[in-house]
Amino acid sequence: MARSLSLAAYRVLSWRGAHPPGKDMPTRPEGELLWIHVNNRNRFPALCDLAQRLTTVRPGLSLLFTIPADTRTDDWQIPSGLVSVLPEDHPVAARRFLNHWTPDMCLWSGGGLQPNLIDEAEQTGLPMLLIDVTERDLTTRRHRWLPDLTRTVLDCFEVILASDEATARHLRRSGIAATKVRVAQPLQVSANPAPWPEDELATVNAALGGRPVWLSAWTQAKEFISVLTAHRFALRLLHRALLIVHVADRDEAAPLRERLERMDLRCTDWDNGTTIDDHAQVVISADPEDLGLWYRVSPLTFMGSSLEPGAGGRDPLTAVALGSALLYGPNVRNHIDTYVRLASAGAARSVRDAEALGSEVVHLLAPDAAAAMALAGWQAVTETAHLTDQLIELVQDLLDRERAEHAHT
Repeated sequence: MARSLSLAAYRVLSWRGAHPPGKDMPTRPEGELLWIHVNNRNRFPALCDLAQRLTTVRPGLSLLFTIPADTRTDDWQIPSGLVSVLPEDHPVAARRFLNHWTPDMCLWSGGGLQPNLIDEAEQTGLPMLLIDVTERDLTTRRHRWLPDLTRTVLDCFEVILASDEATARHLRRSGIAATKVRVAQPLQVSANPAPWPEDELATVNAALGGRPVWLSAWTQAKEFISVLTAHRFALRLLHRALLIVHVADRDEAAPLRERLERMDLRCTDWDNGTTIDDHAQVVISADPEDLGLWYRVSPLTFMGSSLEPGAGGRDPLTAVALGSALLYGPNVRNHIDTYVRLASAGAARSVRDAEALGSEVVHLLAPDAAAAMALAGWQAVTETAHLTDQLIELVQDLLDRERAEHAHT
């Protein structure tokens, strides 16, 4: 009764408003369709990563991302699928949306729950999963006088993944069945590095001959002087140290070679097929695919595009997943959550200038100094991948059940 009264009152309030005009929607793709709602922009990269993995293991699955109504679709770039703003929470708009898309499952991330839309979806028998929900997501209610409306809406979900135990207790105390509530860390982007040929890896390791090696990945031209200054500092104490400079813009490789000659630093141009000999002090590489090799042979990586403002940083997870300790500059706004997570785990350290970079390189290139950081990074990445795998398995189970039920009707 409480549920029907709550929704009935909310529907009456909704119907009093003007009926929103219908908007043209893209054609629904054929086959299975997973509807993913993203309430918070910060959650978007992790959900895109999850979606890509799902389409890999489930061929034929199409994706529909919905975003808050007050945002622009062209600001949300996805690798595959469609993006649409969420309809207004009016019974007519909700029904129109669901009738057009007929999704096979809904994965809702965070708060911003819309009672009419969610109730309409449950009435159609749509399996719904709520993830990354915090206690803060559950406390905002536009109509606080409606009895148990929040609980009623939450009860429409088959499984709720709370971000912490406090949120899980809040859900259970509000009347949600304990069997529906699970605790899971917030979804994060997880690394999935491509394999590398073992023979080439062995050849390069043999050429390095146990030398102290560090990598500057995605290096911008305006970072060259800081990186090379740090390397010259390192060479004073580690005479056989080798720097691999991966340039973010391949057109900057030639100017970098000229700069190295002026600085009297002996270099090897990897892209031109030059082999690494014992006299080389710097290796220049411009092919992004070769980073899979360099991350594997370098116990220490400085993630470039971060020391100077403008580029916003690069995703560090592949480097960490392949066993490299991590240094990074202060300008990593595009991946700030990932860097904070890795730094908190002891897998990454921030440096502000060439002097700090050189000091950290010397410290971490000492025997086994980077090993503890690399292990902490591997553990963090492995835990994230495990959580992603569990969520993929849960989504697949719900989709398989939905497919089986349709096959029997």
